[in-house]
Amino acid sequence: MSASGSGETAGLPRTGRPPTSKAEYVHETLRHEIVNGVHPPGASVNQDEVATRLGVSITPVREALRRLESDGLVTYRAHHGATVSGLGVEAAEELRLLRASVEGLSARLAAQRITAAQLAELTEVHDRMVAARDTADSQDLARDSRLFHQMVADVGGPAFLSGHVRSLRRNNPILETVSRWKDPVKASLYLDAHARMLKAFAQGDGAEAERLMAEHILVSPGEDEAH
Repeated sequence: MSASGSGETAGLPRTGRPPTSKAEYVHETLRHEIVNGVHPPGASVNQDEVATRLGVSITPVREALRRLESDGLVTYRAHHGATVSGLGVEAAEELRLLRASVEGLSARLAAQRITAAQLAELTEVHDRMVAARDTADSQDLARDSRLFHQMVADVGGPAFLSGHVRSLRRNNPILETVSRWKDPVKASLYLDAHARMLKAFAQGDGAEAERLMAEHILVSPGEDEAH
């Protein structure tokens, strides 16, 4: 497990490999923009504008939009074309509860399985977040918070839970905006939760790690997740 190669460059997430086609390039670019709030729920996605901006023809844009529709990130409406999807209140709450359950279990198992090296890497991400808070870099905070959660899942449930956590984030249209991290009070609360989780991991306290993770995810009912 490593924090390297997990950041974002030139508006695209680092996937460890370049896009294999123009359609994949467009898909990854648009997906990144949608989950980071560049295109909010209900916004139209103009195919001609995307093609011109990304320097491709309409064909890969259409292919990318079909994939995004399959991902649940866009929908097609008559006379409106592609628009960015959004979860209803009930669906968003169900997803929050599911995340709390799955990531809570991942944290419990992580406390039992984490190695000294893995704990050091997780602590490094947390320390980087603390530094980013001090410089008010909310974009970095949001990115590294998602990384922190995925690293916990990778340690706790490499056989199944890790992929499930990744799928929940990837295949559901919850905006991973940086807005929560722009609030210094909320940022401090989130970072304190991460710090307490690290202590539970270091002590091998699975019950406490699970409680802290679930509480952390459920702390802001009704709001878009940024942590």
